Amino acid sequence: MGRGFYIVMAAQFFSALADNALLIAAISVLINLQAPAEQVPLLKFFFTVSYVALAAFVGAFADSMPKWRVMLISNSIKIFGCALMFLDLHPLAAYAVVGLGAAAYSPAKYGILTEMLPASKLVVANGWIEGLTVGAIILGTLLGGILIRPELTQWAFGHGLPSFGPIFDSPTDISILLIGGLYLLAAIFNYYVPDTGVDHKPLKNNPIFLIREFGHCVALLWRDKLGQISLAVTTLFWGAGATLQFIVLDWAFANLDMKLSQATNMQGGVAFGVAVGSVLAAKFISLRQSASVIPLGIAMGLCMLIMVFIHSPVVAGVLMVSVGALAGFFVVPMNALLQHRGHVLMGAGHSIAVQNFNENLSILVMTGLYAVLVKSGLPVNIVIVIFGLFMAGSMLLIKRWHEANQREFDSVALLDSKHHH
Repeated sequence: MGRGFYIVMAAQFFSALADNALLIAAISVLINLQAPAEQVPLLKFFFTVSYVALAAFVGAFADSMPKWRVMLISNSIKIFGCALMFLDLHPLAAYAVVGLGAAAYSPAKYGILTEMLPASKLVVANGWIEGLTVGAIILGTLLGGILIRPELTQWAFGHGLPSFGPIFDSPTDISILLIGGLYLLAAIFNYYVPDTGVDHKPLKNNPIFLIREFGHCVALLWRDKLGQISLAVTTLFWGAGATLQFIVLDWAFANLDMKLSQATNMQGGVAFGVAVGSVLAAKFISLRQSASVIPLGIAMGLCMLIMVFIHSPVVAGVLMVSVGALAGFFVVPMNALLQHRGHVLMGAGHSIAVQNFNENLSILVMTGLYAVLVKSGLPVNIVIVIFGLFMAGSMLLIKRWHEANQREFDSVALLDSKHHH
């Protein structure tokens, strides 16, 4: 894959590790502030707003200069957002700044893969990047759960860490400081990502032109017979995945009687399963076979219904890993297919920006709806049943949509038929 690819992977890992640890720290801050319960899922809502609001611009920005420079600038914005949370800005506002950096980072992170690698290696590359990202989610979530424990503060002060008035006087202060160090490490790796030598388009100054161009790219990808299916699947998946993060926490409180620092282990179980599923998909599924994994999305939705009957932490952990494995196995091939079609139709940066717009609009809608359900006082088990049935039903409709497209014209036959390892 080349040295540059592994440097990109390292930068992505530490940046994603920090994002997920910071989410847990932000939830802890909200709990300490005794904020309304619906503000917890709104963290993801605020984080995601930039992806949707700036979608017309971040793709053009990513294509306007070397990707390593875009990644470095974006990661610096994340560091600034982390610093704002450390300085006691409200978590929703601070995490929104981190989301701004993430929105600019994403087109460069995925776009550079299509510049570095041939199409035949995209499924494998996506297996790497999704596997490492999910590994970062596992470790970041678990790290966040460890860092917010009061024992950490007691240990730090017991080993000579000074306290400066309101600074370093809580587990949250120490955790945010350490998380800032992870962002800094990611920025160092960003600096050493090699230039791929691909020509870059000068950034247009006219925002109206960029919005029209983006609208054209959105329509182009939704009209493509393979693009529309892969985009529908990934859009639904990421909206559901973001909501599932918070559902799992609330479910662990209600059914398993766990605190936040323990409930993060359940999130880690889902993420571990996704990592396993991603690796297996990269090994066994070719680009041409990518659409064949859609039924696993139906199975994932149905598996979630079992959650309402689980009260044992061990059984719960096994179920979370299983749900994650199904998710990872079906989303990686669909993501690779979407990137391939987007790169062919419009270029890497614009394609990823379109993907991010749709996926994060789904996250906004689904986490927003979940916040409304939490505010209404609906029991979490009822929410899980609604959520699982919605996922299974939606994936069934997408499967039938793809079959109808194939009857009209065999688009899959146009894809490379070689197995990709």
